[in-house]
Amino acid sequence: MSARRTAVVIGGGVSGLACAALLARDGFDVELHDQGEVVGGRAGRWAHDGFTFDTGPSWWLMNEVFDHYFRLLGTTVEAELDLVRLDPAYRVFFEGDPTPLEVRSGREAVAATFEGVQPGAGKAIARYLDSAHSTYELAVQRFLYTTFESFSPLVRLDVMARLGRLGRLLTQPLESFVSGHVQDQRLRQVLGYPAVFLGSSPRRAPALYHLMSHLDLVEGVFYPQGGFARLVDRLAELAEREGVRIVTGSTAVSIDTEAGRGRGRTRATVTGVTVRGDEGESFRPADLVVAAADLHHVETELLPPELREHSDGWWERRDPGPGAVLVLLGVRGLLPELAHHSLFFTADWQEHFDVLHGSGDPMPDPASIYVCRPSATDPSVAPEGCENLFVLVPTPADPGIGRGGESGGGDASVERIADAAIAQIAAWAGVPDLAERVVVRRTIGPQDFAEDLNAWSGGALGPAHTLQQSAFLRGRVSSGRVDGLHFAGSSTIPGIGLPMCLISAEVMLKSVRGDSSTTPLPEPLTHRAPEASSA
Repeated sequence: MSARRTAVVIGGGVSGLACAALLARDGFDVELHDQGEVVGGRAGRWAHDGFTFDTGPSWWLMNEVFDHYFRLLGTTVEAELDLVRLDPAYRVFFEGDPTPLEVRSGREAVAATFEGVQPGAGKAIARYLDSAHSTYELAVQRFLYTTFESFSPLVRLDVMARLGRLGRLLTQPLESFVSGHVQDQRLRQVLGYPAVFLGSSPRRAPALYHLMSHLDLVEGVFYPQGGFARLVDRLAELAEREGVRIVTGSTAVSIDTEAGRGRGRTRATVTGVTVRGDEGESFRPADLVVAAADLHHVETELLPPELREHSDGWWERRDPGPGAVLVLLGVRGLLPELAHHSLFFTADWQEHFDVLHGSGDPMPDPASIYVCRPSATDPSVAPEGCENLFVLVPTPADPGIGRGGESGGGDASVERIADAAIAQIAAWAGVPDLAERVVVRRTIGPQDFAEDLNAWSGGALGPAHTLQQSAFLRGRVSSGRVDGLHFAGSSTIPGIGLPMCLISAEVMLKSVRGDSSTTPLPEPLTHRAPEASSA
């Protein structure tokens, strides 16, 4: 007699939900456990007095990645979500400049915008975007969808022919690469800011990541009506449709193993996960465990020291990426001064980056901040005649900054950062009475990320994409110490962001299958019955 192999997924964020659905479709009997009362992880939602806020991701890029994932499960983005392409993609406010810059997507629109700011920059951005496109295509075909558990699949003519250029892009900072194409500081900031979405800075991120400009400047920026939590809803529904049992309010206490049965250099074999819920602790047996939670938390809290991949010294040398203070504002009256996405750049933004990465003084004021106004596109997120604002102020990854709260009730340092951001938006965007019009306010600080999401050092995004933390240097997708233990999410390959979390789930499945290919899996995902375990 035989039974389907069992799998337990730890963490119900985007990567955990995506992993669970793929494993179930591949023949596993899957349980997903999340410590929260609802799934979503960083991609959460909060509703109050008629306002509905996304509390995490708010930029939709790489639409093809989402569509590919949905097609693996026999559906499409169009069937699951109502996507709107934003125009303008975003608006940029510059310190000391009264005229914001409208950034529209599409090569012609971008060339015209750049030419209008700096004569000659139109041709320069065309060359830059050509390079971004070719680099992005190579990344998709060879680097994003691979486990890096074997390097032989990377020995391809297209990779070998570009080794020299790839080497330069990996060792040259994004900042200097951008400076080689445009001279105007405002345009440099537009091209350099995507590094922040990678948890890094233009001076620290490799120039390879200029590929991000192909995504926002050419392919465009989208928004799912109903908010990003709608994506979480769809992922959970798809997982349950595949047979996944989702258990919330269930905290993983330990990843349990059996010593002496590991293969190769592994020291043990996974046997399951111990979880704690309302009725106490229970053991959930599993042939396979996927830890889709923060990797630092998994290693330091759920595994014994002898089964960890990395030492304390290794973690001390790593960069957890920035923290953040999030400010959720319900505002009375309309705010046409702000686009759906607005960026506020200080003249000396390096001062802010120095603070984020531990080499500068306390938080600068003003700071370079990001504001999302989803009510510009989606009337469902705010009462009629009101606006919904999501403000992100990058901070050091330091739980000591404190927790947020409602109606100004967070820790003093968090609320001071929030007050400064509101005042800055009011002054730069020309909304002098903004603070007086706020009717709903909630803040979220680094300590919230650390305690509620087990985020390493209270980081808001995940480990920074520096040279030492990119591609195969970022981490393994399968444990080298515990057979049957795999990892997924923003703290492992391929990296930070919703698209990367979906790809991470597919890379995890490839590792389980022993698939060393570099390209996306064929659509739809074909059931490959795993080896049955004795029952």
